[in-house]
Amino acid sequence: MPHRRMYRVLILAISAALLLVSVRFGFADAWLDQYALPAMSQSEATPDPAGSGSLEASSGADSGADMPIAPKPVVLSNRVTEYHISVTLQDDGTLTGEQTVTWRNPGRKAVSDIYLHLYPNAFSPGSTFIKESGGQLRGDRMTPGSYGSMNLTALETEEGETLLPRLRYVQPDDGNTSDKTLASFRLPKPIQPGEKTTLVMKFTVKLPQVFARMGKAGDFVMAGQWFPKIAVYEPAGTRGRTAEGWNAHQYHGNSEFYSDFGIYSVKINVPAADKVAATGFQTRMPTVANGRKVYQFYADDVHDFGWSASPSFQYAVESFSSEGVPGVRVQLYLDPSQKNLKDRYLHAAKSALSLLGQWYGDYPYSTLSIVVPPADASGAGGMEYPTLVTAAAAKSASPGYELERTVVHEIAHQYWYGMVASNEFEEAWLDEGFTSYTEDKLMAAIYGVHSNNTVEASYLTDPEPLKLDSWRYNGSDGYAENVYLRGKLVLTAIEKRVGEKTMSKIMRAYFQKYRFKHPSTADFQKVVENVTREKWNDFFSAYVYRGQMSDFSVASVDSRPASGGGYVSNILLRRNGGSAEPVTVLFRFADGSTVTKTWNGVHDREQLQVKHPEPLLYVAVDPSQAVVLDNLRFNNYLKAEVPEKARTRLDIGLSKIIDGLIGTLAW
Repeated sequence: MPHRRMYRVLILAISAALLLVSVRFGFADAWLDQYALPAMSQSEATPDPAGSGSLEASSGADSGADMPIAPKPVVLSNRVTEYHISVTLQDDGTLTGEQTVTWRNPGRKAVSDIYLHLYPNAFSPGSTFIKESGGQLRGDRMTPGSYGSMNLTALETEEGETLLPRLRYVQPDDGNTSDKTLASFRLPKPIQPGEKTTLVMKFTVKLPQVFARMGKAGDFVMAGQWFPKIAVYEPAGTRGRTAEGWNAHQYHGNSEFYSDFGIYSVKINVPAADKVAATGFQTRMPTVANGRKVYQFYADDVHDFGWSASPSFQYAVESFSSEGVPGVRVQLYLDPSQKNLKDRYLHAAKSALSLLGQWYGDYPYSTLSIVVPPADASGAGGMEYPTLVTAAAAKSASPGYELERTVVHEIAHQYWYGMVASNEFEEAWLDEGFTSYTEDKLMAAIYGVHSNNTVEASYLTDPEPLKLDSWRYNGSDGYAENVYLRGKLVLTAIEKRVGEKTMSKIMRAYFQKYRFKHPSTADFQKVVENVTREKWNDFFSAYVYRGQMSDFSVASVDSRPASGGGYVSNILLRRNGGSAEPVTVLFRFADGSTVTKTWNGVHDREQLQVKHPEPLLYVAVDPSQAVVLDNLRFNNYLKAEVPEKARTRLDIGLSKIIDGLIGTLAW
C-alpha cells in the first residue's frame, strides 16, 4: 500500500509540473479545452440574447455561434507545426498579434535556417504580387493607396534570445528586392532530425481595403494569410524530391499557398459586437469585458487558419451527418441583405458534404463554416481555408446558380486543398483543376446543371503545361484557363477513356492514399496506372507536361465515280496534337445513309478509302464530341471534293442562275 500511494503522489506531481510548464506556451488551454461542456449543455446554460442577429435554422438551434466543442484525440497528419496565437483587431483595422510556434524537423539532416512567409507584405508598394497582378485579381481591383503590410516586431527563441537582427528578406523567384513576402534567419544552433524548436514572435498587420482574400470593408474583416507562417520543409521523396530542403516562394500575382499540417490554438480579440467565424471550433465561451470580446478557437491536422469578423453577420447553424460525414456543424455567417437565402446556402453545403463523403472519403472535422461577405468586399469572396469557406459577395438579393456553384466549389476544396494539400505554388492544377472537376460533378448530381465541355474547350486558345509554377503562366487569364479549366478537362478526358465508374475509383484511391501527404502530379499518374492497369505516359506527357490540346481533323476528301459503278472516296485524317486515342469517323452519302468507322489515332495521319453506290457528301471525325480536349472543332468536318469537270459545269450553272437573278432586279 505505501508503494502504491507514493506512486500515485509521484504521478500527480509530474502531471501538475507538466501543466505549469505548459502554461508559458499556451498548451494548458488546449489541455483544459478537452473538458469543455457539451454543446447542448452550453446552449441550455447560455441562451441566445434577443437581437443577437441569429437566424433560426431548421434544426431549431439558437445562436450557437459561441458554443464550444471538445477536440477529438485522433492524429491524422504529421503535425510538423504547432501555433499558439493571440491576435487583436484594433479599432483602426490593424491587427496586433503574438505567437509561439513550435516546428519539428521532418527531414534526415540538421536544419540551420528557417523560412517565414510574411504574406501581408504582398500589399505593399513594389511587391511582386502588385507588379504581376497589376493591382487586380479575378476582376476585383485594389483600392488606390490602400496598402497593407506586416511588421515583425519581435523574433526570439524560447530562452529569450532575439533573432530579429538575423532576419533577411529573400526573393528566390524573381530577385525583386522590394518584395518582403518571404524571409529567412539563421538559428543559434541547428535543429537535428526529429527535434523541435520553439520561436516567439510579435507582429503588426495593416489590413488593406478588402482585396485578394484579405482586408477590411466597413466593419467587415477578412483575415486570410495574416500571421507569420513557417514554410514547408520537404523530406527527400516528397513530391519527387531527391534531396530534402525548403520549398519557399514569394507571394505572386497568380499563386496561392502551401503549408505543413499542424495544430492551431488561436485567441481572437474583437469589438464586443463582432461575431467571428474561423477555422476549427470554439473551445470555450467568449469572454466579454471593456467593450471587447475574446474568442478561443482550436484546429488540428490543418495547414492554415483563416477568420472573419463582422457585427452584421446573420448566424445560422445545422448539425449534419451522413455516409462519410460522421458529424459536423454547418455554420452560416450571412450578410443581412441575403438573410432570405439561408436555406439555399445550407442545402448546398450539406448536399456537397454528403456527396464528397460518399465519393472520396470521410470529412474528419467537426465544423464547416460559410462566410458570405458584403457587396463591397467581393475580393474576400470565393476562397477556401481549412473548415472555413467564403461564398461570393452578397451583390444580389436573388442570385442564380452562381450562389450554389461557388459554395460547392469552395467546399470541394476542403478535400483537394484542405486534406490532400497540394503545392499550389508549383502544381496548382492538383487543387484547382481537381476542385473544378468535382464542382461540375456536384452541380450535376445536386441540381442537374451540366457544363458544356465542347464550348469550354474552345476557350483554350493558349494551352500551357499544367505542371508549371503559378507565376510562369501567360498572365492571370493563362493561369485561370489552364489551371482551372484545362486541368478540369484533362480529368474529364481521363473519365471519357476509362468510364465514370473507374474514374470514381481513381479519384477515391488518390484521395485515400494521399490525404495529409502533399502529393505530386507523378503520384496522381501512378494512381491512374494502378487502377486502370495501363501506362499513361503519352497522355500525361502531352496534356500535363507539354500543355497540348487534342486536334483531330479531316484534312482532305476526294470522291470520284468508280470504274465499275458507284463512287470511291479517299479521305486523309490527321491528329495535329495530343495523345493517341480511338475516335469515331462518320461518312454521310447522298442517299442519306451513313457509315461509321473507328480510327485508333495511333499515327498522326491516316488514309482511308470508302466505296459506296452513292456520292459521298461529307466526313466528320468525332461527331459525338467525345474528345473533350479537342479545342479546334472547325476542322472536324469537311465536304467531299467535287471532280474538276463537275465543278466547272456547276460553276457555269451557278453563273447563269446568278445572271438571271440580276436581270430580274434591273430597272
